[in-house]
Order: sequence, then structure tokens, then C-alpha cells
Amino acid sequence: MKFRSIIAAAAVLLSAAASQAETWRLAVTDVEGMERLQLEWGPFKEALEAATGESFEFFAVNSRTAAAEALRGKTVDFVVSGPAEYVVINKLTQATPIVGLGRPDYHCAIVVRADSGINTVADLKGKKVAFGDIGSTSNMLCPMQVLADYGLDPVNDIEKTHTSRNIAHEALKNGDVHALGSNATSWLRVRNKETALPYGFFKILARSGDLPNDMIMVGAHVPAEAAEMVQAAIIDNKASIIAGITAHEENAKYGGMDLVEIEDSAYDYVRAMYSNAGYPQFDNFIGD
Repeated sequence: MKFRSIIAAAAVLLSAAASQAETWRLAVTDVEGMERLQLEWGPFKEALEAATGESFEFFAVNSRTAAAEALRGKTVDFVVSGPAEYVVINKLTQATPIVGLGRPDYHCAIVVRADSGINTVADLKGKKVAFGDIGSTSNMLCPMQVLADYGLDPVNDIEKTHTSRNIAHEALKNGDVHALGSNATSWLRVRNKETALPYGFFKILARSGDLPNDMIMVGAHVPAEAAEMVQAAIIDNKASIIAGITAHEENAKYGGMDLVEIEDSAYDYVRAMYSNAGYPQFDNFIGD
């Protein structure tokens, strides 16, 4: 009878512990809507749950600002985001990165026509340069930083325009802009579709070093031991986590990726980008 009582008491304790188990909420900053989250990141969530033994549920956000507010309000715990978004979210909420999503060939470039007579970055002074989405790490902030690295003021020394990569490419091809700043790998995909132009029609004038990684960040309200557990589980099970992230074609940019431990200081270069683009406080999302 005593043995049965012990078993019953243990069952009650286990049941109570299970009922109090934490369900972590997960957001992805550049994916709007629950349907897209489940479709594009569902395999990742499943792999994350298998690796950690924890339960995760998606929290849909419709903007970067919404993600920051959710972290500040403690209604989301973990967020997948890019470098530019992280710098602002960290400033607003003190969220920190726990795992970097290492993307191969993640850098930006300044591209010109080979026959333009533009041979150095200094030659772009007073010229029209096309950039991608306002606030994008690799399509705006990084190319502007490259100009600054070579001594050109990206705020005052050039005529800026923002448009899609394909439109910018066509504008450069037709001579409507003098240069474009873009994610280098993405621009190469556009260039490689050209069949009527010779290979040497364009040239890369300058390029950045490899950019800081996209990351999984954790809210400041999440206990440190829980964050460390999730970090360790992801690193220890990186093959299955990577397979989950890259399962959907929308995440093709992560092909060949690695998962690495990462610290906040890795994003100081992105903070410099904000400053050189004219946003030295990096406490607001550019373009929002």
C-alpha cells in the first residue's frame, strides 16, 4: 500500500510539473502571417523541439517593430532575425544573440558598367547609385559602408536611389544609374541570367568582407539557463536544425550554412553601418 502511495504521489508531481512546463514562443522577423511561418519554418520548429525536448509555438509578427515590441512585452521569447534588425532590437530590448546562422558568401558589392570610366570608389562622387530595400543589411547598409570604407560619404557625396535589385540592374545596364550596391551573391544570380551581354559588361568596383550572421536571439526576460540550454541543443544537433531551416525553398539563401555560437560584439560593424548611413543612434528601424 505504501508503495502504491509513493507511485501515486510521484504521478501527481510529474503531472504538476508537466502542467507547468514552459512553452517558448518563436518569431521570424521577415515572415509575415502564421500560414507562411508554418510552411517555411515549420520543419525548423519541429527540429528545435526534438533537439531541446521543449515545446515551441509560432508568434507571427507583421514588422520588425512588432517583433521588438513583442520581446519588450515578453510575449515572444526567441526571434530569428538579420543583423540590421538585431542591432535595433538589441538597443530597444536588450535581447542577445545565441546562435549565428552562418550564410556562405554573405557580403555586398558595388557594381558598375565596365565601360563607365569609373575605376575607383572616389569616381562615384556626385554620381547616382542605386541601393536595395531601405534598412536592408546587405542591400543598403553594407554597400553604404563600403563607400565609407573607401572615403566616400554615402549621405552627402552621392545621389541615392532605392529600388528592387532587378530594376537597379536594368537601370545600370541602360546607364540610368552609375552604380548599384547589392548583396553580391543575389546580384550575381541576376547577372548570370543575362544571355545577350558579354561576361565583362559589368565589373565589381568594391566589396565588403563577410557580413555578420543572421541569428537566433533570445529575449532579456528568458532565464539564462534556459537560453544556454537552447543554444547548446542547437549546436549539438546542428545537422537536423540546418535541415529544418533549409527544408523550404524560401530559405535557399541558407544553403551550405553552419550554426555557430556568437556574441553581440560581432555586430559592431553593423552599428558602424548605421552611423555612416546617417542613423548614429540605431534605435529606430530605417524605413518604418
